[in-house]
Amino acid sequence: MMSEARAAVVAGHGAFAEGLLSAVAQVMGVGHGLVAVTNADRTPAGIEAAIQEALERTGATVLFTDLPAGSCTLAGARLARRLPTLRVITGASLPMLLSFVAGGSPAKVVEQAHAAIRTLGEAG
Repeated sequence: MMSEARAAVVAGHGAFAEGLLSAVAQVMGVGHGLVAVTNADRTPAGIEAAIQEALERTGATVLFTDLPAGSCTLAGARLARRLPTLRVITGASLPMLLSFVAGGSPAKVVEQAHAAIRTLGEAG
């Protein structure tokens, strides 16, 4: 059962975030509370501004990004220094976002992702 929409920003390279949001909508339906931000054609300051605008517009306190050392994660880290309630979760995936939309806390989402990685490591 899906909880009420929870706001979060998903940021990454190219159409990464839009693709994940499309997949979430296919599984969970529309109105999932996620907003996509791309780094395409943006400077580091432009990426940070776009993420900040999306956070402010939605009231989100969670930012999912694609790469641990990617430009969106670095922008999120700079924002988190100014916004102490912001949680930046990197390595965003469809299972992570589905868990979040379904009501999982950011900590629970990360815990589930780590468990999945361990399981994959054991299977390989």
